[in-house]
Amino acid sequence: MITKAELLKCSISKFTQFGSKHVTLDEIANTLGISKKTIYTFFNNKEDLVISSIESLLNEYRDDINGIVNSNGKDPILCVILIYRRGFEYLKYFKPSFLFGLQKYYPKAADLVDDFTEELSNDIVYKLLKNAKESGDIKQDLNIELMTKVYFFRIDNLIFKKNNLFELYPKEELFKYLVIYNLKGVITSNYSNSYFE
Repeated sequence: MITKAELLKCSISKFTQFGSKHVTLDEIANTLGISKKTIYTFFNNKEDLVISSIESLLNEYRDDINGIVNSNGKDPILCVILIYRRGFEYLKYFKPSFLFGLQKYYPKAADLVDDFTEELSNDIVYKLLKNAKESGDIKQDLNIELMTKVYFFRIDNLIFKKNNLFELYPKEELFKYLVIYNLKGVITSNYSNSYFE
């Protein structure tokens, strides 16, 4: 018998690659070698499965973020870098149709993504950058709130414009331009880590 976790893992993989609208419950069932009826033992309908898949994916990323902060909390700039490095690992598997499809067909799931993105930039990243500023690792005249909104809020929207940047540039190059170079411009001369060498 298949578990709910296995079903979610397969669904996440299918939805992020092909878009939640284009993947049918029959396809998921066929991939797992189960009947569609089995899916309904765990979820009321496809929307319920999409929402649960998004929640699962975001919770996994939250766990990663917590692990990063717990392991590197003494270096908030490094935390920001590692959080976005991990985020890029997630985003590279997304097709633009996945996020656009959520907005169009599954607004409750899209709201979960929007809430998470806002929490990530306006709460987690903002606090980390504020800590870095207080410890003297970031220039004192920097407006942390503005920097967070300009550089770290909705990176996914920037990447997934009409021409998907993941299809045009290597992931490492995108990461350097969107995260490392932006942070490099605001750190003080006494701060360094291996990403800035």
